[in-house]
Amino acid sequence: MSGARVDHGVVAGTFSLDGETFNVDNNIWVVGDDTECVVIDAPHDVDAILKVVGERRVVAIVCTHAHDDHVRVAPELRERTGAPILLHPAERPLWELTHGTATAWDTDLADGDTIEVGGTTLTVLHTPGHAPGAVCLYASELGQVFTGDTLFQGGPGATGRSYSDADLIVASIRAKLFSLPEDTVVHTGHGDDTTIVAERDR
Repeated sequence: MSGARVDHGVVAGTFSLDGETFNVDNNIWVVGDDTECVVIDAPHDVDAILKVVGERRVVAIVCTHAHDDHVRVAPELRERTGAPILLHPAERPLWELTHGTATAWDTDLADGDTIEVGGTTLTVLHTPGHAPGAVCLYASELGQVFTGDTLFQGGPGATGRSYSDADLIVASIRAKLFSLPEDTVVHTGHGDDTTIVAERDR
């Protein structure tokens, strides 16, 4: 039986791409037990993230994709926790828009990778479309999936900007997410939770 749990916070900031900037609220997701955890994405404010973490050791900062509202404070979070940043290598162009070439992530993610934390396993699902290296993280023992900006309550993530592809995100969702158990809870990058069955049956 997994002793892992999911903790949540919300933090406000901005998202900038293609010469436009928007105010956004991002979800903070932290998965682990009482001693260690993984932080999913690094939005806006390190102190807000660390408030959700508490006294636990952060074993990894896993980025679902590299839009600036998801990775802007990842290097500072790494500096303050000592945890490595994990990102799919196809996200390099977007990462470099925010961080240039002087700062890099630590470990490449690939489809099927697993991350062990707090007695549970997160499986990496490569779901390109919103961004080329977008990934979701599936915690089968918890019946939960963390979809970043790939799938929201109400449908797929946005694809109207650089490095996105509308046909590809739909194909990714159908292949990788709609194949999960239908009662799987979907934790999104922005906004409210949903379930696989609710989105599949829209």
